Amino acid sequence: MRTQRKVLDGMSAKRRANSRKPIWRNERSDRPHRAGDRSSTERGHLGQRIGPEDRQGEPHKPVTGWRLWLFRLGAVIVVPVALLVLAELSLRVVGYGFPPATTVKCRVQGKDAWCDNIRFGWRFFPRQIAREFVPFVFPATKSENTYRIFVLGESAVKGEPDSAYCFGRLLRVILQEEYPGIRFEVVTVAMPAISSNVVVEMAKDCARHQPDLVIVYTGNNEVVGPYGAGTVFAPPVRHMTLIRAGIALKATRMGQMITHLLERVDAGRNEADAWRGLEMFLKKQVPATDKRLQSVYEHFEGNLKRIIHVTVKNASKIIVCTVGSNLKDCPPFASLHRPRLAEAEKEKWEVLYQQGIACETAGDCEDAVKHYLAASEIDGSYADLQFRLGRCYWTMAQYGQARERYIQARELDTLRVRADMRINEVIRASAGGKAEHGVYLVDVLKVFEEDSPHQVPGEELFYEHVHMTFRGNYLLAKALAEQVSDILPQSIKQHESNERLLLTETECAQRLAYTDWARYNNAYKILNYYIKKPPFTNQLDHKERVRQMETRLKALEGNLTPQVVKDTAVLFQQSLEKDPCDVWLRWRYAELLSVHLRDESAAAEQCRLAQELLPCSYRSHLLLGLSLERLGRWSEAAQQFLRVVQIKPTSAEACYHLGLAYQSQGQIEEAIKCFSMTVRLQPQTPEAYLRSALLLSQRGRVDDAIGVLRKATRCVPDNPVLHFNLGVLLDRRQRRAEAVQEIRTALQIDPNSNEIRSVLESIVRKSN
Repeated sequence: MRTQRKVLDGMSAKRRANSRKPIWRNERSDRPHRAGDRSSTERGHLGQRIGPEDRQGEPHKPVTGWRLWLFRLGAVIVVPVALLVLAELSLRVVGYGFPPATTVKCRVQGKDAWCDNIRFGWRFFPRQIAREFVPFVFPATKSENTYRIFVLGESAVKGEPDSAYCFGRLLRVILQEEYPGIRFEVVTVAMPAISSNVVVEMAKDCARHQPDLVIVYTGNNEVVGPYGAGTVFAPPVRHMTLIRAGIALKATRMGQMITHLLERVDAGRNEADAWRGLEMFLKKQVPATDKRLQSVYEHFEGNLKRIIHVTVKNASKIIVCTVGSNLKDCPPFASLHRPRLAEAEKEKWEVLYQQGIACETAGDCEDAVKHYLAASEIDGSYADLQFRLGRCYWTMAQYGQARERYIQARELDTLRVRADMRINEVIRASAGGKAEHGVYLVDVLKVFEEDSPHQVPGEELFYEHVHMTFRGNYLLAKALAEQVSDILPQSIKQHESNERLLLTETECAQRLAYTDWARYNNAYKILNYYIKKPPFTNQLDHKERVRQMETRLKALEGNLTPQVVKDTAVLFQQSLEKDPCDVWLRWRYAELLSVHLRDESAAAEQCRLAQELLPCSYRSHLLLGLSLERLGRWSEAAQQFLRVVQIKPTSAEACYHLGLAYQSQGQIEEAIKCFSMTVRLQPQTPEAYLRSALLLSQRGRVDDAIGVLRKATRCVPDNPVLHFNLGVLLDRRQRRAEAVQEIRTALQIDPNSNEIRSVLESIVRKSN
């Protein structure tokens, strides 16, 4: 026992001695080290065995060199990226967000297909005013003897004011007649208010769907469209790298969530809170001398090259078109004087300008030109001045000089919603002379000039600034058809019909049922949805133009005799017999049946057939729902409107009509919610305010009804019915001073209303 204690004491002494040795001494271990032996000790540097008590005071060796930078890189980049990927996957798992592509999968009559993505525009516009595609659908599998063409562009490609007569549809009719053994799928992928930044994404998505040909017609919105120098949708961006990064970010669920949150924070403060057409851009004028235009042209050139590259890379051919616009019959929307124009010079300019106007009004164009030229020497950058010069030269039959001045007026227009000369120069440089690479140029501008008096396009080809008439669309479609015929493969050319020339304009109009009824509808839309609203109201001689258009509209309306309407219906039936899958023909036929022939059951049947052909489009459900509503089949109509809201949750129209359906079925609270959602989506909807206030007051919630109408009068201040009903409710609450004020406001707006005057006198008597 004593011996054993001595041995233990010796071992303890030895251990204490070892603990006092310097740690840098290299001493051999008492026993050989075995891999994995870490039961009581660990190896220090230089082979020293370090026990737990030894490690307590030992400094750690710092991480240096490439290992340190690798650690820092991981902390700064890898970890945040991993967290973002995890968040992105989580959002996808829970179903947040929307598919960012141009097309989405659908089923049509039991077969797989692709259709337009209604939410694609959310990537580029605030959600409540996002623009949408022309509805389209095409088979997922391209069948034999099919030639697939995608037509990409803006509202001019969409065919405003009626997509049923866009040039893509005319092109299909012409090609189908020319090559009867081939099925031509012409898919119009167009969206209003976009720029080439958006068309790039559309081209990338369409390249996945086996296109044989892509046609591009874009360039009018490069300044005012998303990311442009004069846009209202977001702050303009000058660097293409940032633009592309932003577009890519919004394709992710994280980017969509961030964008949506920012939109909700800015709700009510954003100047683009409701769609107001070209009027929205009046505060964003861009003169021709603005340095930001250089970035616009560079971005357009870069985008056009990307569109061409992504198309050709996928073994497809591409046709790029120059862009036409109205020169003679579209005065500038806005004019600005040149910068740093002295006040004295401006006064002198104004005197000369007014003298020129006086001479022009009196019919003395020669003297008018003298005054205008003198004013131009002081400041020739005023767009209206150049247009007036062009008009005077035209009257004097000096057409060459008139053309130059009309072009200058367009170039100097500070509301830049027409493609200028530089845009078309970029198009010609990017696509011209590259046929060997599958890139072709169709100079549409030249086609339009050759078909116009003295090479100055006007109202014969354009309704207003850029949207083409039926003739304009036909000329464009014909020029494209000629180019397409040249580049078709030999396997298709052998099906060519040699019996006749391309379809004429009249024959195309007959195939698409373009009649006086369609002409009247288009004229009505152009006049009331465009010309009577800003910025068209700023144009020279606006009142005279409105008067002329109203005269033409009345003449077209007079042509719509009962017999003409019946003949139009027969033409629709004949066209549908030749092409029963034409959705636009069925929609327009349903409209004719409902509005003019008063056959709502037949109209509903046409809407139902159209819905079978295009079930993925909210428009199919909306039109069928409206038809069922007119038939009084409220329950069925409600189902259609609910489907619309599911497809397009920002549809104020569907919310309103769903509210009507609920109200008709006695579901008052649901109706009130629908009307409230309507005004949230579209604040300028007086009918929704009125119905909501009516239902609230009927349920005894008069104060809530007053609140609704208060908001209504702020959003729609010039509506006399809103002020009148607000006054009536205030009178019911004995708030007669306020009631009198509101009803007097209503009477000022509508001084001929005997009802408003009578109620006002009654309240005034009670007040006294």
